[in-house]
Amino acid sequence: MAPSSLGVAIVVPCYNEAARLRIAALSELARVAGCDVVAVDDGSTDATAALLAEASAADARVHVVQRPRNRGKGEAVRQGLLWSLAAGYDVVGFCDADFATPATEVARLIDACHQGHVVALGSRVGLLGHQIERSLPRHYTGRVFGTLSSVVLGFQVYDTQCGAKVFRGGPALQAALDDPFASRWAFDVELLGRLAHQHRGTADFLEVPLQQWHDVAGSKLSLAASLRATADLARIRRALARHRRVTPAA
Repeated sequence: MAPSSLGVAIVVPCYNEAARLRIAALSELARVAGCDVVAVDDGSTDATAALLAEASAADARVHVVQRPRNRGKGEAVRQGLLWSLAAGYDVVGFCDADFATPATEVARLIDACHQGHVVALGSRVGLLGHQIERSLPRHYTGRVFGTLSSVVLGFQVYDTQCGAKVFRGGPALQAALDDPFASRWAFDVELLGRLAHQHRGTADFLEVPLQQWHDVAGSKLSLAASLRATADLARIRRALARHRRVTPAA
């Protein structure tokens, strides 16, 4: 399978998404963001696989990676990114299956990588003129998590957990993806830490304030999952220390 002319692939991890997955949204992402879409079915037990097969049959830009059993969002994203790099894409990324981050915002992250940044992160910052629709409990939980994550990483990040991130391909990203993540839900933090090590810093990282983002009913990230992710930060800190010891920078 040859990559699209722009060489961009966006991974969409899916687990039991049949009730809310919109096939048209996958094609819309491909059209608006100018990318191919790599939907990873993470061992779903509902009709997700059938819906993704239908989407792929209807649009050549939509590709499906089947995982035999559920291993969590982090592993689904990792496998999707590895698949995309192996297929020859130059720029890769991921966004959530609920499309809380609109395709137009994903396109802005892709543009940032085309302009020379190696990492572009969507950031849900509540600014005047922006439409960031997020419940107060999620907002405050996110602020606590973001602060603790910055301590673990050793550099400031406002929003580690926004489900839209884009990366330039290459040896640094490949090395950052070689090993499974320590956490199913807070894998973003570990991935950013690995990439900062590979790139010897964050000079070419960019956090992009989103202009639109909205909570979607049925989110897999419950308050309990958020608390578990916070508890995982100590484990992630140990995992990052081990990664820095055994993995040479690119």
